[in-house]
Amino acid sequence: MMMTRFQTLKTLVGLSANQSDGYIHALYLPACVITNHHPTVWSRFRVAGLESHALAACNRLTVKTDNQSVCDLIMPTVSQNALFGMGNPLLDISAVVDKDFLDKYGLKPNDQILAEEKHKALFDEIVQKSKVEYHAGGSTQNSVKIAQWMIQEPQKVATFFGCIGSDHFGEILKQKAAEACVDAHYYEQSQEPTGTCAACITGDSRSLVANLAAANCYNKEKHLDVDRNWSLVEKASVYYIAGFFLTVSPESILKVAKHASDNNKIFGLNLSAPFISQFFKEPLMKVMPYVDIIFGNETEAATFAKEQGFETEDIAEITRRVQSLPKVNKNRQRMVVFTQGREDTVATVGDKVKMFPVLDIDQNDIVDTNGAGDAFVGGFLSELVREKPLEECIRAGHYAANVIIRRVGCTFPEKPDFH
Repeated sequence: MMMTRFQTLKTLVGLSANQSDGYIHALYLPACVITNHHPTVWSRFRVAGLESHALAACNRLTVKTDNQSVCDLIMPTVSQNALFGMGNPLLDISAVVDKDFLDKYGLKPNDQILAEEKHKALFDEIVQKSKVEYHAGGSTQNSVKIAQWMIQEPQKVATFFGCIGSDHFGEILKQKAAEACVDAHYYEQSQEPTGTCAACITGDSRSLVANLAAANCYNKEKHLDVDRNWSLVEKASVYYIAGFFLTVSPESILKVAKHASDNNKIFGLNLSAPFISQFFKEPLMKVMPYVDIIFGNETEAATFAKEQGFETEDIAEITRRVQSLPKVNKNRQRMVVFTQGREDTVATVGDKVKMFPVLDIDQNDIVDTNGAGDAFVGGFLSELVREKPLEECIRAGHYAANVIIRRVGCTFPEKPDFH
């Protein structure tokens, strides 16, 4: 099949088999795409400097395959900056330490804490005395990073806004975001250092210490409202923000959410943690009428229900009640998606509530579940931005979460194996 299509391509473009490798390459790669052998073909065109040849070939082709033109097949399937995320960027710093290090800073294995004054020196010490790994982190940044990984486009589909410090850790964070192909546009300031999260690993345990620092300093007027930045917001078709950002810049969330609603685009929000529904109820409910997709886990859903006076602990009923909350854009019915760890994911499908089983995994293969929620959302968004149905979005979310919980931190292999 591939050779037949390959020969057809050659004939239509007017190339013979003895012409230069560059021209043949420009034909062979589209043929691979047609047969689904190389979904990331455009990166090879770019690296080889063959865009013009490939586009010329496209412009001369009239072949149709599965109701798609060859041009549609070889061009990227998702536009650049189609997915927009905004949140609290953190530089994840992972290192193996000993018990003395934990004791020095009053840390416990398998604990998660916010850094206090006594922990400020920890971040520099762990870098100076240990072999460390750096990753771009923070809840929303994790999700858009995973979405980009799942999509595997050579261009930057995912955009991210957040605040960092003008410092060494900030430079590393920019580098790591770029390596993940995330188009990160950080607001940089010098009052607070870049937010960090140290993962202190001892044996099979790890202790997390997060210092939000600059992540708390996002300034709407100095960043989101700037024309060159807002133009990136306007380019997107799907928006996602974790509820944690309600503690930082609710006015920024509201501006993005209203833009999405006014333009019939998709805006997603995560409940993120029980304390968001408890102590940031007012900003949460101000943005809720503009939310097209609400994410959360079973604990966050139960807390939200309690705070809203739903008087039920039934997850399916909570899902229905959340879906029926007032909504501005009537053209889109709100979707509600609640994960439950190893139990079925609960979601609204039209007017119904359905259960979606998660992927099986041996408990001995589970290494770290901390990034599972972020990964689920990232996988979900990767299909949503490609306009796939809810069922496919959830399937991708389950796959991404299943990959991440087998690894330390919110990390992943070079390429996904999702079909």
